[in-house]
Amino acid sequence: MELPTHILLTYGYFLLFVWVLVEQLGVPLPATPVLLAAGALSAERQISFPEALLFGLAACIISDTAWFFIGKRYGHLVLRLLCKMSLEPTICVRRTERSFGVRGRVTLLFAKFVPGLASLSSPVAGQSGMAFGEFLLFDLLGAAIWVSALLSGGRIFGDALKRDPSLLNWVGRFSGALLLLGVLGFFIARLYRRRMVLRRLVASRLDPEELKRQLDSGESVYIVDLRHPLELLPDPFTLPGALHVSPEDLAKRVHEIPRDRDIVLYCTCPNEATAATTAMKLHKLGIERIRPLRGGFDEWKRLGYPMDAIPPVIPEVDQIRASIPQGGLVQLEG
Repeated sequence: MELPTHILLTYGYFLLFVWVLVEQLGVPLPATPVLLAAGALSAERQISFPEALLFGLAACIISDTAWFFIGKRYGHLVLRLLCKMSLEPTICVRRTERSFGVRGRVTLLFAKFVPGLASLSSPVAGQSGMAFGEFLLFDLLGAAIWVSALLSGGRIFGDALKRDPSLLNWVGRFSGALLLLGVLGFFIARLYRRRMVLRRLVASRLDPEELKRQLDSGESVYIVDLRHPLELLPDPFTLPGALHVSPEDLAKRVHEIPRDRDIVLYCTCPNEATAATTAMKLHKLGIERIRPLRGGFDEWKRLGYPMDAIPPVIPEVDQIRASIPQGGLVQLEG
């Protein structure tokens, strides 16, 4: 904590504001050490706890408001960009959308404590159609809980340090090495998982051109649309004859999946991540002929290939539009 403390003493609240703002905008620069250091300094009255809380809140609200309107305007395109920055594209979009589907606006109260969910909750809220006033209220509460929790943690440490200054020597001796090892381990694990998923994906994925030839020739292909209902709002179309089902429900309906033809999976995730992950799960259940579609729905659409319009009444989408703005709980399954 020595480095963040020294920097905070030099640049004060401005640094705290900028650091939190940059992290909340999606840059992988953790603000936790800075907030903890600010809390510790408040024990010595070198920083005001209320002022640190206000600057941290301001940074969160400015960033989250920007992401809310970006998500409202650009939808899943910006979610894909954020997932690429997060180094965890395999689960981040679907985990955030599922959390909003089940918990609605309550997600904003704890989102900042969950890796991946923190940077995606605001654009997903905008994409879902949530009213801005409602978003602002719950986002403010969630940001206040997060910032005050970290500042309070630092304050507790600062109070303990006042009672026993020898704690500082112990922390200085071991915390730097532990922090470095933790950060390195985090990034190495994420990069390794991403590399393995991409390797399996490249080996088995199907080009849109090849799928188009199969469909034109009348070959039997079982196509599965894995997109979340929120992703259907800007693009209410599917590939010809595709079955729209969630990855979770597809695994439950494994007995319905044919074994005598190719199973083509597609989504709108970075690097077809959801399709690749689902393919690996199905393979473990005994289904062999699984082919994630290269480029997913976006690439098929870009090439101008034929698509089927989704019927205008989709229960899940209607529930999202009707319930999320009022704060109701929405169950998105299937």
